[in-house]
Amino acid sequence: MGNKVTIGLIQAKNDVHGDEPVHVHKEKAIEKHVRMVREAAAKGARIICLQEIFYGPYFCAEQNTKWYEAAEEVPDGPTTQLFRSLARELGAVIILPVYEQVGIGTYYNTAAVIDADGTYLGKYRKQHIPHVAAGGNGCGFWEKYYFKPGNLGYPVFDTAFAKVGVYICYDRHFPEGARLLGLNGAEIVFNPSATVAGLSEYLWKLEQPAHAVANGYYVAAINRVGVEAPWNMGEFYGQSYLVDPRGQFVAIGSRDQDEVVIAEMDKHVIHQVRNTWQFYRDRRPETYEDMVKLLP
Repeated sequence: MGNKVTIGLIQAKNDVHGDEPVHVHKEKAIEKHVRMVREAAAKGARIICLQEIFYGPYFCAEQNTKWYEAAEEVPDGPTTQLFRSLARELGAVIILPVYEQVGIGTYYNTAAVIDADGTYLGKYRKQHIPHVAAGGNGCGFWEKYYFKPGNLGYPVFDTAFAKVGVYICYDRHFPEGARLLGLNGAEIVFNPSATVAGLSEYLWKLEQPAHAVANGYYVAAINRVGVEAPWNMGEFYGQSYLVDPRGQFVAIGSRDQDEVVIAEMDKHVIHQVRNTWQFYRDRRPETYEDMVKLLP
């Protein structure tokens, strides 16, 4: 296994009006993303990540039980099984963000990690769940209506090409989990997102490069593009990117186009940066106890 790994990040707009049935959204989006995953692999990508809950609109703009129909079991649901077959065919690792159902009426915002031979390695469940207004007209990131907070910790997956961690969208505002992914051995952390202009865009190119620097790993940030009707809560501004452990952008996508962003990570850079800065050596975890105390 070489030190240089080609990464593919897929950003795309939702092509179906939100009033359409859930199964129409899923069919159209899955067809589109299968095509884009194939394009990424054809361009040499060995690890490919899709955007947050890729197979539909950002339905959390409203609170509607209709969207519970989008949830599937992981890994036994049809979407995970389909992409396991695709990963095996292409010889590529796939990070697959989906809406997960567990039992009756329990739901998570989840990403399945599939190895290059189609093996399901495990999943990450989004830990930090937002519930904030955005865009007016009652729209917002109403995620507590749809998702239970994650309960699987901060796993790192030893794939065929790199040690991979996952953080999902709103998680990126919390440095604690980003640190734990580094402590657990991540060489690259993927953050599939759905975020709009006017709320936190000014942080998009600030926080995650800071995580990369503080933890000495690569970060791959993925955002969808376009404005989604009928909510029109704001512009999903794309600009998916890969940033290295020095905080330098390796590649960045367009603001408003469907795109497969291709970039290369180099594990030698991880070693060089960690040997230079030694942040892990100089940590003082025995002094951080107050961080896990409940505030009054």
